[in-house]
Amino acid sequence: MGDWRSTGRRGGWQVLFFFLCLCALDSVTGQARYSIPEEQSEGSIVGNIGRDLGLEVTRLVSGKARIITKGARQYVDLNRDKGLLVVKERIDREELCGQTTPCSFSFELIIENPIQLYRVTVEVRDINDNTPSFPKDEINLEISENAVSGARFSLESADDPDVGVNGIQNYSLKPTDHFKLEVHSQPDGVKYVEMILQTPLDREEQETLSLVLTATDGGEPQRSGTVRIHITVMDVNDNAPVCGQPVYKANVNENSPVGTFVTTVSANDADQGVNGEVTFSIAHVAKEAKELFELNVDTGEIKVVGKLDFEKTKYYQLNVLAKDSGSLSDTCKVVIQITDENDNVPTIQLMSFSNSIPEDSPPGTTVAVINVEDADSEINGVVLCSINADIPFKIESSLTDYYTIVTESTLDRETVSEYNVTITVSDEGTPPLSSNKNITVKVSDVNDNPPKFDQPVYSKSIQENNSPGFSIFSVRAGDADWGQNARVSYFLDDKQVNGVTASSFVSVNSENGAIHAVRSFDYEQIKSFQFNVTARDGGSPPLSSMVAVRILVQDQNDNSPQVLYPVQTSSSLVAEMVPRSADVGYLVTKVVAVDVDSGQNAWLSYKLQKATDRALFEVGLQNGEIRTIRQVTDKDAVKQRLTVVVEDNGQPSRSATVNVNVAVADSFPEVLSEFTDFTHDKDYNDNLTFYLVLALAVVSFLFITCLVVIISVKIYRWRQSRVLYHSNLPVIPYYPPRYADTLGTGTLQHVYNYEVCRTTDSRKSDCKFVRPCSQNVLIMDPSSTGTMQRMQSEQNFLDESDSPIEQKPPNADWRFTQGQRPGPSGAGGPPEMTMGTGPWPNPPTEAEQLQALMAAANVSEATATLGPGTMGLSTRYSPQFTLQHVPDYRQNVYIPGSTATLTSNPQQQQQQMLMQQQMAAQQQALQAQPAEASAQPEPPKAAQTPASKKKSTKKEKK
Repeated sequence: MGDWRSTGRRGGWQVLFFFLCLCALDSVTGQARYSIPEEQSEGSIVGNIGRDLGLEVTRLVSGKARIITKGARQYVDLNRDKGLLVVKERIDREELCGQTTPCSFSFELIIENPIQLYRVTVEVRDINDNTPSFPKDEINLEISENAVSGARFSLESADDPDVGVNGIQNYSLKPTDHFKLEVHSQPDGVKYVEMILQTPLDREEQETLSLVLTATDGGEPQRSGTVRIHITVMDVNDNAPVCGQPVYKANVNENSPVGTFVTTVSANDADQGVNGEVTFSIAHVAKEAKELFELNVDTGEIKVVGKLDFEKTKYYQLNVLAKDSGSLSDTCKVVIQITDENDNVPTIQLMSFSNSIPEDSPPGTTVAVINVEDADSEINGVVLCSINADIPFKIESSLTDYYTIVTESTLDRETVSEYNVTITVSDEGTPPLSSNKNITVKVSDVNDNPPKFDQPVYSKSIQENNSPGFSIFSVRAGDADWGQNARVSYFLDDKQVNGVTASSFVSVNSENGAIHAVRSFDYEQIKSFQFNVTARDGGSPPLSSMVAVRILVQDQNDNSPQVLYPVQTSSSLVAEMVPRSADVGYLVTKVVAVDVDSGQNAWLSYKLQKATDRALFEVGLQNGEIRTIRQVTDKDAVKQRLTVVVEDNGQPSRSATVNVNVAVADSFPEVLSEFTDFTHDKDYNDNLTFYLVLALAVVSFLFITCLVVIISVKIYRWRQSRVLYHSNLPVIPYYPPRYADTLGTGTLQHVYNYEVCRTTDSRKSDCKFVRPCSQNVLIMDPSSTGTMQRMQSEQNFLDESDSPIEQKPPNADWRFTQGQRPGPSGAGGPPEMTMGTGPWPNPPTEAEQLQALMAAANVSEATATLGPGTMGLSTRYSPQFTLQHVPDYRQNVYIPGSTATLTSNPQQQQQQMLMQQQMAAQQQALQAQPAEASAQPEPPKAAQTPASKKKSTKKEKK
């Protein structure tokens, strides 16, 4: 088996068997013949070769039966397993045999062991599988129209590969109006076809003919093939040209440009080719028409070559001649109607125009007058005039071709400041012509809009303690007007705010509306205030509007807490008693404090800063209650001192301290004895001792400084008194300018009361001085411009800031009588003597001189030491000044530190009156001399008395 599978060996056996078959043709064992139709599909059964030859299938398999063909193609194959012959590939009879009939092919079947050779012949039957076909799809013939009847025209035959009845059987021709068909058969069986003309042809009636030649076979199903025959009838010049219309009418617009098409004249000639070519010409026409129109000789197209005018000639008539090449001709007329064209655009002329109109113009105000013209006539000259519809204007016809533009409604410059008016003029021509003209109408402004603030109400917050001049914010008002009418100025409505004008609080910038604080605000005095700001434009008359402005003052933590209880006094000691039987949580006392601030700035917290025994007491953080935190025992000290700090919640926080004395005892005498010896207690804090020593050193330094200053002043005054002692004039006490004493008596201008309040434990506490009740301050002005008085009192925050008020000087014309002069009571003098112009009536005594020195020293000290807490002068000079306001500096002399009072006697008063007379005479003599002295002369030197000489001698010795 392996040798048979070898390709080389198999090829050798095939060649050997082939030669054996050729040599043993005469020894064929058997034959078989089969008949099958062509175009069988692959695998179709040809026949049962085993049954037909009487061979078993096993013989075919064991003998390795196979088919041997002579040609290159094998159409049939052997199935050994079944003994069947099947179609191996498609069999086409026309390809295999052509027109030969019958058609068959043969092959040999060889079987080995022993070798047997069988011849098999297969006949292929024809089927109608081919359609008759002509060599060309179309046949074109040219036949002259003068061809005679009976003329023959040969046609090509169709071809059909099938044979027998499946071949072409007959031919048919359609239509048969002019031709008929004859089919001829040749001896070899080939058929040919001829077409015979039956009726004459007329090219003018039918220029071409289209016929269909059909070839049909006789198979089942029947098949046929067709070819289209196109016959062209050749022309002969046997017809004259004929115009398409006897009369042609055309319309052409006036002013048509050169080359404008008018119409086309056509002439038909039934002939064809040269015989059918027609030419055109204009005959029997006026010269003017020939100059306006042109005729194309070949196409018959008429065009404009001149300028047409409807007003001059409304129509033209042309005679057109149509002629062919054979001199056959025809004539037609062409009537050209000139149409009036709307070729003139309407024009607009502005006769009167106001380019600016006030916005308060009433409806119906004339804006412009226009004139409209159109050069066209009839309907083309009828014009319509209109303006755009989106503006508050309308157009009215006043006269023929005249129109007026007026306002239709009220104008508002703030809405639309100008209008673009488009005037449109159109005629009624077809198509209508129109023209436009644009004019701009500006609306001039009228002051009809008041300023309008951007907010109905303004509200702004500001922190208290602001600096004066601080810019709070700005109000803004807009004016819809323009120019000067829109220029807005701002004014403050200076109304009363809590009894004070608004201008004392704020100011308004008239240009930009900026609001500035005039003063510093205090939340504790005023929390909010409201005022009005007026915005006024610059129109004529001006318009204004008002807006309310509310200022909210925000609190700052600028006030420290104030302790209401326990009250801190320096004159007495207050202590809280705690019985020794007190249990845990015993309420000792409660620290009560307030803060004038608000909000969280007024939230107070209490803390225990220092305590004698921190393990015994505690302070409530929120309520300030002092309670015991343990049981009181006998070992606890009787004297307990607590320092409580009260702190607010502001940023930064402020605080106050209060000392609470607590006595741990069951009876009052025990407490009294303990607190009486409180000042001798040695158990005190070391830090407090350091502070006390430091305070003592500072006080000592200040005391020594004051002592040195007083001694220096005393020495200065003593030197001044020596100048008076060496003078030949009587002694006159010198007082500072504008000095006066309201007490009425004594040389000291004030009575000083110093009250020192010390506690029993003053070694551990600060020394405090009580302020006098009066707040009046005496201000001494060295420039001698007047006595100034400052009234410092608790006023409302709405009041103006306190400022020193200069006292008015007394009238220079008033004079005192002798009874009103300073001096001993009951002393008199000449009525012509004026105050300060005459000498004392009697020479001054030592007491008077001492009084003058002490008064000068006291005035200097008062000038340097008087403050807001010292009682001072409050009396002003006025025309109602009486004697009781003039102090008598010589009645009584009070010596500080002594209870003695120096009083003058009557004899000394008389001596003083004499001295006053002498001084008056000396002053009159001095006034006669030229004024060479300075602006403020020195006081005259007083003459020395015996007493003064003794005093002077003592001072010199010292």
